Amino acid sequence: MRITAITCVKNEGPFLLEWIAFNRLIGVTDFLFYSNDCTDGTDALLDALAAKGGVTHLPNPAEGRNYQMEALKDCAHRDVVKAADWVWIADVDEFLNIHVGDRTIPALIAASGNPQAISVTFQFFANGGIGAFEDRPVIGQFTHSHNPDLWCAETAIEVKTLTRRDFPLQYYGAHRPFFRKGLPEEKRPLWTDGSGRRVPHKFLVAENPRRIRRFLAAGAREFATLNHYALRSLDSYLVKNDRGDVNREHRAFDTAYWQERNDPAWEDLSIQRYLPELEAALEDLKSDPEIARLHDASVAAHVARRDELLERAEYRVLAETLRALPPLPPGEAGLMAELGLAS
Repeated sequence: MRITAITCVKNEGPFLLEWIAFNRLIGVTDFLFYSNDCTDGTDALLDALAAKGGVTHLPNPAEGRNYQMEALKDCAHRDVVKAADWVWIADVDEFLNIHVGDRTIPALIAASGNPQAISVTFQFFANGGIGAFEDRPVIGQFTHSHNPDLWCAETAIEVKTLTRRDFPLQYYGAHRPFFRKGLPEEKRPLWTDGSGRRVPHKFLVAENPRRIRRFLAAGAREFATLNHYALRSLDSYLVKNDRGDVNREHRAFDTAYWQERNDPAWEDLSIQRYLPELEAALEDLKSDPEIARLHDASVAAHVARRDELLERAEYRVLAETLRALPPLPPGEAGLMAELGLAS
């Protein structure tokens, strides 16, 4: 089974090897990376990995537009995508945590009844009070998240989607594929959630404009969860704030973004079952001197950028503000204040 992972990156050098190694463990065979405006050696590391095989690295074709959507429009015409049995579109801070069989994508597909698409629900992992960046697996550092059945007082949450080759594709979206409007009912794809259940009708046909990439989280993760490490350490969040959104221009990562994803109410260690194999795979990747050198250079650039940012008054204020914020989603904090329960 050929499974191609597609992602867009900008200054993600310190995290590339973990993401590639993890995805290979769960069955990804090929990678298509689009990079733009990298200053930390991400592009050089990807070029070195591409020379070893299994990785394709391209410059993002977008010019001052929606970087991710332009890349996804381009990817559909690439051989590494056209030859894939399944396509997995995700970001470098997202890890597909599979709970069935041998914990691989083929096991997830089999448990789900071999549908044409599988949409897996996000679980946002909190910062956990970790200030300093460490060059070790992210999945081993961050262990607490929101209650995965209900997030920020909403009953709907984001997904990412595995797509089979014969999906009646109009175009790939960042969170889900789309088929053309008016497709006859008998030709609509068999599409399941992370528990192998058919996705809701309005999600399937994208009829609800505000929920075209969301559905109820409760009960949707029996077979798989998408662990999203959107914050990581405070150091890395400052660098992410400086970098901006890799996928869209003019989108900042601020205190609201932090608060919405920094709810540590739930401990979940399940993904750590992959750690022993992941650490061995990382050691194997770093046994190549050039790969190891370029990885270490990206780590050094990440730390140096953090130091540069903390020379600026506005970033020192941001860091102190984030440290002082309560680990509560804004809706919960507001309700506590309204009820007189806030300290």
